[in-house]
Amino acid sequence: MKKTILTGLRPTGNLHLGHLFGACQNYLKLQDDYDFYLEIADVQALTDNFDQPKKVRINVNEITMDLLAVGLDPKKVNFFIQSQIKEIAELTVFYSNLVTIARLERNPTVKAEIAQKKDLFGHNGESITYGFLGYPVSQAADITTFDGELIPVGEDQLPLIEQCREIVRKFNSIYGDTLKEPQPILSETTRIKGLDGNEKMGKSLGNAIFLIDDEETVQKKIMGAVTDPHKIRKDDPANPDICMVYYYHKLVNSKENIQKVCTECKSGTRGCVGCKRELIEKMNEFLAPIKERRKYYEEHPKEVEEILKNGTKKAQEKATEQMEKIKKAMMIDY
Repeated sequence: MKKTILTGLRPTGNLHLGHLFGACQNYLKLQDDYDFYLEIADVQALTDNFDQPKKVRINVNEITMDLLAVGLDPKKVNFFIQSQIKEIAELTVFYSNLVTIARLERNPTVKAEIAQKKDLFGHNGESITYGFLGYPVSQAADITTFDGELIPVGEDQLPLIEQCREIVRKFNSIYGDTLKEPQPILSETTRIKGLDGNEKMGKSLGNAIFLIDDEETVQKKIMGAVTDPHKIRKDDPANPDICMVYYYHKLVNSKENIQKVCTECKSGTRGCVGCKRELIEKMNEFLAPIKERRKYYEEHPKEVEEILKNGTKKAQEKATEQMEKIKKAMMIDY
């Protein structure tokens, strides 16, 4: 039998290059060899978008079309909507007894996201909701509801997987050997930097190139990308290693051209404007087939609806079977 993979994305906006290189390309490599469940995590999206339900609802379809556009095959990947699997919410309640608030507050991923929200929105600790603090518990429920064995993640998500493993061990120590401890599968690509040089490309940071961006938008964003601040004149030599334009050339340009860009940049024979224009051309060429596939799904919304419906149905069957086993172990199988 194939091992089960569980992963998910929050429908809070369209996918960008960070998602593509940091996650989706890994999914494409895995979809052939595993029983693959991909969760559209609308409940988790509501932890910090509870007052914007329309935004989350719209983005369920948007993110699904993005995922299909990058090449994920609905015959190999079960796309499902988190809120439609009631067992996840039920298991979240059960697990809430197995983890302390202090442990959640120590989770490095949670701490980093809280700090980011404070920086962006000026929130203090009192504005952090129970749902947001407890989303690692919900994520543990996501994984174990489907008996997830392998979880594709970036390094920044490893603390969440470890928290899930702790919950599984605690559950098994009380109720018997029932749940599997998930193992992370790290992406070969680290997180993608933003156009502004930030270590993370983010939807809310204003530094992302989205997969749906049209050619004019791509041009505008790349023309504003950060370059070597010490290069004042066109023929000044520069350091490509601190230039975001060169960074993105390495993502979408050929090896031969990348070497040429690097050499000319260091020698001062390449100007920043010309370099950006070349990147704009290469970026639009790279994104063109993704946008073409997405256009098909935009024109066939019923097909997207059926993909979500069928994937959610299969996910429900798996969740029902798993919950019967869990409730029996907990002696609440009345």
